[in-house]
Amino acid sequence: MTAINTVVDLRKDGDIAVVTIDSPPVNALSADVRDGLAGAFAAIAGDAAVKGVVLVCAGRTFIAGADISEFGKPPRGASLHAVQDAMEGAPVPVIAAIHGTALGGGLEVALCAHYRVSDAKAKFGLPEVKLGLLPGAGGTQRLPRIVGAKKAVEMTTSGAQMNARDALAAGLVDEVVDGDLTTGAVAFARKVVAEGRPLKKVRDDNSKLGGDAASLAPMFADFRKANARAFNGFEAPEANIKCIEAAVALPFEEGMRVERSEFMKLMGGLQSAAQRHVFFAERQAAKIDGLDPKAELLPVRSVGIIGAGTMGGGIAMNFLSVGIPVTIVETKQEALDRGVAVIRRNYENSARKGRFSSEEVEARMGRLTPTLALEDLGQADLIIEAVFENMDIKKQIFGRLDAIAKPGAILASNTSYLNVDEIAASTQRPESVLGMHFFSPANVMRLLEVVRGAKTAPQVLATAMAIGKQIGKIGVVSGVCHGFIGNRMLGKRQEQANKLILEGARPSDVDRVLTDFGFPMGPFQMADLAGLDIGWSTETSKGETVRDRLCEAGLRGQKNSHGFYDYDENRNRTPSPVAEKIIDDYAAEKGINRRQIDDQEILERCLYPMVNEGAKILDEGMAQRASDIDIVWINGYGWPVYRGGPMFWAEHDAGRETIAAALERMGMDVSPRLKAGW
Repeated sequence: MTAINTVVDLRKDGDIAVVTIDSPPVNALSADVRDGLAGAFAAIAGDAAVKGVVLVCAGRTFIAGADISEFGKPPRGASLHAVQDAMEGAPVPVIAAIHGTALGGGLEVALCAHYRVSDAKAKFGLPEVKLGLLPGAGGTQRLPRIVGAKKAVEMTTSGAQMNARDALAAGLVDEVVDGDLTTGAVAFARKVVAEGRPLKKVRDDNSKLGGDAASLAPMFADFRKANARAFNGFEAPEANIKCIEAAVALPFEEGMRVERSEFMKLMGGLQSAAQRHVFFAERQAAKIDGLDPKAELLPVRSVGIIGAGTMGGGIAMNFLSVGIPVTIVETKQEALDRGVAVIRRNYENSARKGRFSSEEVEARMGRLTPTLALEDLGQADLIIEAVFENMDIKKQIFGRLDAIAKPGAILASNTSYLNVDEIAASTQRPESVLGMHFFSPANVMRLLEVVRGAKTAPQVLATAMAIGKQIGKIGVVSGVCHGFIGNRMLGKRQEQANKLILEGARPSDVDRVLTDFGFPMGPFQMADLAGLDIGWSTETSKGETVRDRLCEAGLRGQKNSHGFYDYDENRNRTPSPVAEKIIDDYAAEKGINRRQIDDQEILERCLYPMVNEGAKILDEGMAQRASDIDIVWINGYGWPVYRGGPMFWAEHDAGRETIAAALERMGMDVSPRLKAGW
């Protein structure tokens, strides 16, 4: 064996050269890997004894993609295009042997081999769109030539992966190997050599594109139309489509020039910078200040949940779905039965959509134990309270849990606003108490705010973060403050939105400005969806707020088709004249002079105070880093990912100084961090 460099080896198995990449953890295409490959193929080109080449990777995966830590830095080492040219132009057949994942640049390298084999578990994809990019090393030109333009458009605009079975059927791989992959790949290489098979270059074969530019034009048009809503605001999906259109309409080299041009536009744009920021921020959020990442975690083999309503049931599904038994508690049989029925219905709906089998539905439901006895939670490793947002009720429950739960059990509250330290003080084990704030619907939303109390033990915090990851959540640590990170900032937006509609903006104006910015819905659409009467009572209402008066007039939101909007039978909405009159009358009664308010003022007044509150959260140490705040807002509140989160947006788009000056004009208390930086 010859070490080309520290990450690439070259050895011979008879007349077959085996090139091995060993660059943990995922064999990314770093400068060292590219240099090693360039050196290996140069050596092969000069060795007449070599009749074929196998490219394989050590470790858990084939090349999983580019080394994105190099993005934006001066180039060094061999270029990826040079490596691909060396493979594609090799004088002997090159076989890529794929296991794990061949993603992004990894798949683009594999497409330059003359043949590809894989094991049965391999996955293939071009996920660059998730970073606001497109495959910039020939992926948009080669993939449609092997799987067809239609499939290539679907894969590149979604980042979806193809499994080995489908890859074999599509011709993306030539053989799925049983047993040892390298041994099978070498045997395949010998067969190719013995049979004198041609050096197949994907770039030269247009037969699988599925048609020419004219015949495929309707497909591209239909695809754009079908995905208009999903792609709205994003630049990268359209750039990917344009490149695949070029693959259909132009010779390979001309298509490559289109790909390069579109790639450079995206790479230099703010959207890709934002999406790359989010990629790294998600990983950074898992790092907790002051905790040893190798510390032993507490075992969580069973979970107790108090409350079988919308939140409690959704939380339960997360654990049932990953094989963790759940005991769910309610105070009344009717509420318990209703909650269990909703869980079953949700699972059955998923099974009908083909996401898993009916047997899996029964397996998940079999892990659920419904009960009316809080005492049945005595052996649970983790207990999550998900009852009404009332401090007295929560303190009463935690006081009872203190006597019921076994020593070492983690006691968590799903509170979205309340003081976790006050809840913990109702127990004799505050070190075991923390907040685990799930977002509705809890079985779908990715965000989990993990609230660290003043006395929460490090091992308890680390375990909560780890169990969040196990159930598919992105955990972000928050300190104890009213509303934590997300709702505390949301409160500032809602405060301004409510003022704006009194001063002259219509609810539909505010919603439109924020949805145009990229949010899935605006604050008044959200209020209608949740129900205007949440927390409102006929007995105690005194008409003191606009919401009181809306509810008193029978406007409850989508639940009765009348709120800030009126809704038809298909939930299509139109601004409610009744709601607008109530708002106008309330403003007149309070002596508020209404005026025309433009879109820019709406945007600034809704978003700038949020950013300011985020800065204050950092001032107080309630969030570990600015990027954690971005992750909260992207995954919990619908902040558009292509804008990178509120703190990234403030830093790189709106401008911190601009925001600070505007807030000062509004007469607000401005955090010094807005001027000094995070």
